[in-house]
Amino acid sequence: MPLRAKVASSVSRTAAALSRAAGRGDGSVIGGWIGLKIDPDLLAHLSAGRAIALVSGTNGKTTTTRLTSAAVGVLGRVATNSFGANMPSGHTSALAKAGSTPYAVLEVDEHYLAQVLEATEPHVVALLNLSRDQLDRAKEVAMMAQLWRAALVRHTDVRVVANADDPLVVWAATPPGDPARGIKPPHVTWFSAGQRWHDDSWVCPECGSTIQRSGEQWWCTGCPLRRPEPHWVVEDEGVLDPSGAWHKVSLQLPGKVNLGNAATALAVAAEFGVRPVDAVSRLGIVTSVAGRYAQVDKDGRNIRLLLAKNPASWLEAFDMADEAPTLLSINARDPDGMDTSWLYDVDFAPLRGRQVLITGDRAYDLAVRLDVNDVPFQHVRTFDDALRAVPPGRLEVIANYTAFQDIRAELDRVI
Repeated sequence: MPLRAKVASSVSRTAAALSRAAGRGDGSVIGGWIGLKIDPDLLAHLSAGRAIALVSGTNGKTTTTRLTSAAVGVLGRVATNSFGANMPSGHTSALAKAGSTPYAVLEVDEHYLAQVLEATEPHVVALLNLSRDQLDRAKEVAMMAQLWRAALVRHTDVRVVANADDPLVVWAATPPGDPARGIKPPHVTWFSAGQRWHDDSWVCPECGSTIQRSGEQWWCTGCPLRRPEPHWVVEDEGVLDPSGAWHKVSLQLPGKVNLGNAATALAVAAEFGVRPVDAVSRLGIVTSVAGRYAQVDKDGRNIRLLLAKNPASWLEAFDMADEAPTLLSINARDPDGMDTSWLYDVDFAPLRGRQVLITGDRAYDLAVRLDVNDVPFQHVRTFDDALRAVPPGRLEVIANYTAFQDIRAELDRVI
């Protein structure tokens, strides 16, 4: 690297270490931020010489990145932003901290994908899904698909692993080539894990006509856009690879959605030459992802933490949660988005019949929503109050981002 980049990388590592030592965080943002101030091209310099995979989407990025890192680890050391700092400062910090590694797997915020593609020149990009997110922070989903599509037009040599079940992702992943200028469409490998959330993909992003669905299939009624034939498919408790071989996937993470994340990880690893039979056993070593899915025993209760930040992820969280007392926590701070109207896009009916408790800065917003959905609930002011309100046994906790972090802090341990 140039001398300036070497200095910036060293300062980045030092700043991150000081942040951790001072108890001000894990250093996964501040180190990269300072490094990029010294050398704005530091991310590009740190990426040079590595085979890189980028993982982006509205939901599942952190878990898929962790699973993919485990799978690619068959080949050698892998740099990754395992704490979920998914903007360029986080990528820079992660690569600087890792030192020289042949591989890197980076989670990328969907808004930054074009910028990170430009800086890192990855070997493969995984596109998971696109659904509505915080309304006051995120772009409208069709606009996000347009930005992805435009980015891939400029990087047609990158290999793409994309979700065949999401019409917006399929459209974004298949920009037309330009033979006159020697530009070919990107090479795409499709995976399928099923898509439960359909409310953002009823209108074709190409022509504006209606998207029709029948079973697993979907198609546009006005143009040729339709579901491609997937190469990797979740089937029963395992994954079918492109050869037709079935691989049992034994995860310590709950829910069918994580089988889909595992299928994506296997597909990305295969782009690096990793055989599924070699990678699949490594997926089972992942037990908790930045606190997500962690289980903690306290005061006779087995507490499981689930993060849910938008309507699609709340739907998946209800699927993962056991029929047990459930604490819901909602904040509306800057990382969450200040607008809580998205609560009305979530169907809370699956919670009927179980003990439901609510807490958080915006618990009253949640209370109104649950009342509309005829879900009885009890308001508690603190996590300790919640523990006292439920009998010994399992307690499911579902919270959005800062509420999740608050509860982790109340548990008084690093998960």
